[in-house]
Amino acid sequence: MHYSLSDMILDLLQNSVEAGAREINLELLREQKNLTVRLTDNGCGMTEGELEKAKEPFFTDGIKHKHRRVGLGIPFLIQTVEQTGGLFDIQSEKNMGTSLNIQFDLGNVDTPPEGDWPGLFLQALCFEGDYELIIRRMIISENGEETGYELRRTELQDILGDFTESGAMLLLRDYLRSQEEELS
Repeated sequence: MHYSLSDMILDLLQNSVEAGAREINLELLREQKNLTVRLTDNGCGMTEGELEKAKEPFFTDGIKHKHRRVGLGIPFLIQTVEQTGGLFDIQSEKNMGTSLNIQFDLGNVDTPPEGDWPGLFLQALCFEGDYELIIRRMIISENGEETGYELRRTELQDILGDFTESGAMLLLRDYLRSQEEELS
């Protein structure tokens, strides 16, 4: 079970990496009462039939997670969005990739908390594999002022080194936290 919105998004990012995506784009736009999430990748994509099955609880293709018997990430996400008055759209094309557009109603009492965005980014940037992850985080205040930042996995690796080394990971964690603190 996911306890926060960031947990749900991490699950989707992991899906993209495991689908062989070479480029993953994540946009998070927080406004007063909404959080809009756009996730696109150029992974293996899905046929229309596979996409419909992916929306069903307990379906897994048995390929990405050989030992997993259930796949609940997308169904939990859809259920959360529907029960809290949000919006959900997923498009996919075989051998081309997948795109998700999600809007969470942050004013709904049943919407889970946003969670730990720097923690999510840290985990997603450290997944094994050769992929570019581009994260765009934007907040629009009540008076319409925009603040935000952009992260690119390859740039961070060039500067900090191998994310499997503890020193690089600690520096990355501190940097991600500092970016989020500047938004406050």
